[in-house]
Amino acid sequence: MPSLPPVWLRGAIPGIQPTLQPVAHALLQVAEETPEVVQALAPEQIWIRPGGSASIGFHIAHLCGSLDRLFTYARGESLSPNQLAALAAERTLEATRPSLPELLRLLSSTLERAMDQLRGTSAEVLFEPREVGRARLPSTTLGLLFHAAEHTIRHGGQIITLGRVVQGQA
Repeated sequence: MPSLPPVWLRGAIPGIQPTLQPVAHALLQVAEETPEVVQALAPEQIWIRPGGSASIGFHIAHLCGSLDRLFTYARGESLSPNQLAALAAERTLEATRPSLPELLRLLSSTLERAMDQLRGTSAEVLFEPREVGRARLPSTTLGLLFHAAEHTIRHGGQIITLGRVVQGQA
C-alpha cells in the first residue's frame, strides 16, 4: 500500500479557517507519525537518553504540556493550577516514567483538544493581543498558535529521530 503524502499536501482540513491550515497540518502530522514510530519500541527504549539527550517519553509529555499551555494563552487565559502542576511534573518525568499507552493517550487527547480549539477560532481574533506567562510577555492569538505548531513539529521530529537512534541501540 503506498504511503500517504504529508498532511499539508492532502488539502484543506475541514472546519479550519484558511489562515490556520498550516497549524492544523503540523498537529495532524505529529498525530500520525508519533504513534507509528514509538509503538515499535520496547518500554525501556522510550526512556533511553542517547548522548544525554531528552528521552522520547519526555518529548511526548513536553510536547503535550507545551501545546496545552500555548493554546491556553491563545484563548487569552492564564494557566490553571493543574497546568502549573503538570509543568512542574515535567521535571520528574525521568523518575516517574509514564507508560507508552499513557503517553499516547495524552498525545491523542491533547491534539484532539487543540484541533477542536482551531475549529472554533475565528479570523477576527487572530491579531488580538495575548500575554504569555507570569511575565505577561506580548504575543497575539496567531503568534501563539503558530509557535505551538512549530514547537509541536520540532518535538515530533526529535521523537522520530530518537526512535531511529534507540532502535539502532537495541
